[in-house]
Amino acid sequence: MIKLENVTRKFGDLVAVNNVSFEIQQGEIVGLLGHNGAGKTTVMKMLTGFLESTSGSILVDGLYIGSDTKNIQTRLGYLPENCPLWSDMSIIDYLSYQASLHNLSKEHFWKNISYALDKTKLTDRATQLIRTLSKGYKQRVGVAQAILHKPSIIILDEPTNGLDPTQTMHMRELILELAKKSTVILSTHIMQEVQAICERVIIMRNGVVAKDIKLEDLNTNARTTITIDKDENVANSFFLSLPEVHASQLKSMKEGKYQYILDADSNTSSIISGAVHQAGYKLYEIKKETQTIESVFSEVNSQ
Repeated sequence: MIKLENVTRKFGDLVAVNNVSFEIQQGEIVGLLGHNGAGKTTVMKMLTGFLESTSGSILVDGLYIGSDTKNIQTRLGYLPENCPLWSDMSIIDYLSYQASLHNLSKEHFWKNISYALDKTKLTDRATQLIRTLSKGYKQRVGVAQAILHKPSIIILDEPTNGLDPTQTMHMRELILELAKKSTVILSTHIMQEVQAICERVIIMRNGVVAKDIKLEDLNTNARTTITIDKDENVANSFFLSLPEVHASQLKSMKEGKYQYILDADSNTSSIISGAVHQAGYKLYEIKKETQTIESVFSEVNSQ
């Protein structure tokens, strides 16, 4: 289990991450989604212990980043956004060096290297120099070093950045395979990646958590949009007086028409529209609106 509680990171006067809190359970595949500069990489660096938080606490499997960082890092596999590779080494030499850094026993040394090569489909290229590899294969080498010691938590920062469509598809398949035995956290600014890989998404904006939602809930949390002739001063109090409506938010307004998003019970559109007519308001449109990653992300970043 991973728990961040009121974590803040400052760089001088710049607040890169501001009072962030969330929990990730064992076996989850969680995506950190946000524009460049939203704070995703900073959160990941603090999770891995490569960067200290200014305040707050990070707990991993009952251990705290700070006092127990070295112990925690043995449980982590980390692919930075720009993974440092020794370009004049062959893949096998690089992984051997990494295995020695992890202090793998003689029993597991070559066994784990073989496992990493197999999972990343690099076995046939094991003796090839890293500098001769394409961007996609270099990313695979980065993943291979991250999973070499069979960590229980794998953290991937922009794992498909710069990959072509075929390489992206292969990377997605690899991540899903790894997720069968490990908790996976990945950051991206590409919504399709979250849709294809993740079970849950944490959307960051300007260093804060703007939304934390499970993808399966997007299909069940359909909202009602309604357009009437009353402004917020009248409409919000009216909608919230209805027992079927739990929240109301103005979405847009144009030429005396006001569109609202309602968090309402299922199959209550006819009840809401009837209440609008009974109140003497003009009803222009009412419909159910199913949320998508794109719509949630757009809503968060338009606020």
